[in-house]
Amino acid sequence: MEILVCVKRVPTVGGAITLTADGQAVDTRMSGFTISPHEECAVEEAVRLVERHGGSVTVVTLGPVAAEEQLRFCLSLGASTAVLVETDGSELSPFVTAAALASVASAGGHDLVLLGNEASDTGDYQVGIRMSYFLSQPVVTGIKALDFAAETSMLTARREYRGVSETFRLPLPAVVTVKEGINLPRYPSLPGRLRAKRAVIERIPVLSTIDRPELLTSPEFRVKGLRVPAAGKRSAVVLGSGVAAVPELVRVLGELGVLP
Repeated sequence: MEILVCVKRVPTVGGAITLTADGQAVDTRMSGFTISPHEECAVEEAVRLVERHGGSVTVVTLGPVAAEEQLRFCLSLGASTAVLVETDGSELSPFVTAAALASVASAGGHDLVLLGNEASDTGDYQVGIRMSYFLSQPVVTGIKALDFAAETSMLTARREYRGVSETFRLPLPAVVTVKEGINLPRYPSLPGRLRAKRAVIERIPVLSTIDRPELLTSPEFRVKGLRVPAAGKRSAVVLGSGVAAVPELVRVLGELGVLP
């Protein structure tokens, strides 16, 4: 089974989010970059499928040369090869992104394309579905469990939707987006890290993957500006101290409906 996993270089945000001076992007000077948890689970699921059924895992991303760091991380988890569709680092529309990734998938003749359900920075939820359209392949989204029957070449995908369990059976090739929780990703091993450090990453100019180059300069949408939501105000009221605070505590618990 030949599997292509699509990942995206996204900011690592563990605390307060700050914006650039022009309000057009998240300021990442002090945060660094990673891939989203959904995509890390997609890489892990691909590696597990290959471990059971044979084949190879290729990871691909659109981004600047610096995105090789995220590809090498995926290689350290067990991916076999990596492809960088090189851009100038600017955000591309879901349409252009899907078209470029579909071009890589089509050229590689992959049996299965895995993606995270959505990117953790933009949350578009679109690239997987658009890729399936370009590739003329079936697609299922939001998947939390995958099984492959080699004897029938059928993939079984399961998800939970509004409290209902849904099961899909689809032939390969296919496109699947997975959610965090489908598995517990492994930690990179020392041999894996060394292998990833030595690996040669294939670079493809993004222009060579797009039939209509004008799409790169004519996005479907334009960002007018980003805004960080105002943090909710928190306050605390001291009811008292010691035994003297008990009557006030009882009153507050009664107002909250905790006491009969």
